Amino acid sequence: MEYHFIIWVKDLDDNSIPLAGSKVARLGELQKMNLKVPDGFVVSTDAFKLFLTSNGLEKIIDDKIELITNEDDLDQVKSISNEIRNIIEKSEIPVEIRRELKKAYNQLSFNCFDINLPTAVRSSATGEDSAESSFAGQFDTYLGVTGKKQLVRALRKCWSSLFTARALSYRLKNGLSHEDSPMAVGVLELIHARVSGVAFSIHPVTGSKDRMVIEGNWGWGESVVQGIVTPDHIEVGKTDLRILEHQISNKKIVSAFDYSEGMVFEQKMPKLFRQAAILNEEEIITICKTVMAIEKKYGYPVDVEWVVKKNRKKNDPITIVQTRPETVHSQEDENHASQKWDPVAYAKKYAFKG
Repeated sequence: MEYHFIIWVKDLDDNSIPLAGSKVARLGELQKMNLKVPDGFVVSTDAFKLFLTSNGLEKIIDDKIELITNEDDLDQVKSISNEIRNIIEKSEIPVEIRRELKKAYNQLSFNCFDINLPTAVRSSATGEDSAESSFAGQFDTYLGVTGKKQLVRALRKCWSSLFTARALSYRLKNGLSHEDSPMAVGVLELIHARVSGVAFSIHPVTGSKDRMVIEGNWGWGESVVQGIVTPDHIEVGKTDLRILEHQISNKKIVSAFDYSEGMVFEQKMPKLFRQAAILNEEEIITICKTVMAIEKKYGYPVDVEWVVKKNRKKNDPITIVQTRPETVHSQEDENHASQKWDPVAYAKKYAFKG
């Protein structure tokens, strides 16, 4: 059998989902639309399967999962999850996978003219973020991963996140198997973010299709998608791109990059930034046009994670780092229009770590 351990984003499209997972495969498709996405590659599901086989993990994992007698018993599920994850994170990665991974990281660093390139290591399961099921927030992402040793460690952790307690419980309740959704892992250049956040091609509370919603904060987007900061909130009319609402929040936390530690972490926002608008009108419109193009491509409402690079100039593209179907609120009845938008509650329930 011929294995394909490493596939570059530029060579991916929607047909690559079985090897690259939904999350990273879509980036390749967006790049073919001439949208801006990070450079990078995916460690394929072939690599994950060989890793499991070479360590004899399939039966070990199946035996552990069979010990779960009640998927609603969170303590029991968490205990089994921890055991499985610990086994995976201590297992050896086959030498051929490590060799190809290091070679690809060196090439990516060269492509980006950075000797020790900081990366985003993102889980990308094949069944993730489909219209039929959503594993949003159940798998891991590690931002600021620098160097080959950290990369190998992050790869194992992303593989093991296929067995988080939430993912295990979700699959058991829905009659799904982890074998039907193997884990690929994206290794992408970490975009030096001035501003980042999420955008929805429909209103994520009412399901209204005539307006879009943008949420964002200074720095990297983890503070937004993990719900630990109240971000700026912008609503834009979809037909005329008119800004209907622009709430500037008191943003007390920011996700920043620590170059000495090689990691993204949360810190207190400097006072001058807290109540300053993160986006101007041109940036808002550019984000909206980009999200509308993605929605048109796929034919359904989308939830998009975007980044404004630190050195972006007027009329430059916005970088898209993730997109998925917005299936939860888009199916709600329009009678919920009176509901108040709560970004922190949304993030805790739906937004992604991975």
